[in-house]
Amino acid sequence: MRGIVYVLCKGVSWRDVPAEQVGCSGVTAWRRLRDWTEAGVWPQLHEVLLAELRAAGLLDMDDAAVDGSHVRALKGGLTPDLRRSTARVRAASTT
Repeated sequence: MRGIVYVLCKGVSWRDVPAEQVGCSGVTAWRRLRDWTEAGVWPQLHEVLLAELRAAGLLDMDDAAVDGSHVRALKGGLTPDLRRSTARVRAASTT
């Protein structure tokens, strides 16, 4: 976990993780991240952390923020049909 957190906080590549400082190589940290992601560890860890913060009275939802940057943007909007041109006159064909 320390190797994963190190990469996230420092913004370094996996190969630049100092094994002596975090206790494992960057490759090992990356493999654990991959395996834990596939096993669904992160959503479970998130739920446990939120429950513990609520129980301790340390979760204040008045200061919460929602970030939607991870949501996939639909190219072209919701409908894939063609849009009408906003030009006054149609351009001449170049073929």
